[in-house]
Amino acid sequence: MIFSKPLLAVFLFSLVSPFSLFSRGNGEKVSVNEVVVWTYDSFNSEWGPGQMVAKRFFEQTGVAVRWVSHGDTGAVLSRLLLEGESANADVIVGLDQNYAEKALNSGLFEPYKPVGMERIFPELLLDLSFRLIPFDYSYFSIVYDSEKIPNPPKSLEDLTSPDYAKKLILMDPRTSSPGLGFFAWIKAVYGKDWQAYWRRLSPSILTIAESWDTGYGLFTAGEAPLVLSYTTSPGYHLEYEGTERYKASLFTEGHPLQIETAGLLANAKNKDAAKKFLDFMLSEQFQELIPLTNWMYPVINIPLPDSFRINPKSDKSLAPPPPSQADLDEWTAVMR
Repeated sequence: MIFSKPLLAVFLFSLVSPFSLFSRGNGEKVSVNEVVVWTYDSFNSEWGPGQMVAKRFFEQTGVAVRWVSHGDTGAVLSRLLLEGESANADVIVGLDQNYAEKALNSGLFEPYKPVGMERIFPELLLDLSFRLIPFDYSYFSIVYDSEKIPNPPKSLEDLTSPDYAKKLILMDPRTSSPGLGFFAWIKAVYGKDWQAYWRRLSPSILTIAESWDTGYGLFTAGEAPLVLSYTTSPGYHLEYEGTERYKASLFTEGHPLQIETAGLLANAKNKDAAKKFLDFMLSEQFQELIPLTNWMYPVINIPLPDSFRINPKSDKSLAPPPPSQADLDEWTAVMR
């Protein structure tokens, strides 16, 4: 194992200090100079913000971040609810508004008002008790390959057209936050007729991926020319591929807002480090990484990259309530 000088200093300190290690309750010894953060896969992928966030956070605080990925957002919350108070984590990153009620009702999160909380755009605040803190946001949309789809859909109903048979990639609402957001979008537009819409939409669906990164990977590999993603996705292709080929279609019904949050666990073993992490999360050093790595908007007022100019903006923002477990069970039966 090779250590940089700062990391070597932390490692050596942990060996000689009797106060530098503690147990997480499962026998594992952990340094006080480490915060354990659970998140979804793409946040800590090689192109996500995770590693740069960890580097900057360590440089500023001397605390290392240990990322633990559990698939997509739904899988992160499911794992947390399964393990409960014994969960080996200090902070959870990535739960959005569709998972907020279930997360807060679990009693597993502790209120903490980070430094810089007053800088967050007020309309993004989900939890005034400060158990879930917003760190980025965007809008769900259908992204399309303009070289293969010259006439993109302009509404949810358009997606059911025979023109798009087997051309759409979606995500599973039981495991994926975009998948759950899309389901909420459909319920908001079609109400009690949402089951009939899914039946009409089925011929258009090529596959329903377990997670966003899997589904979007199939899209970029050319498996289908339509995919559920975000209004901010086109900026990625402009920034890193120099192309405006991939576009987000604006729908007449409007677009659901997604707000991603982070929270401190009440049973966190390293609360001091966890609170430092949440403070850092609202700093410019963290927030400026979000647009070009997580491809979302920052929650504080800072300049955006030039590539964001291609990202369309709907004049109708939606905030539909999340589908219930009964809805998800019924969706499973309908799609079967």
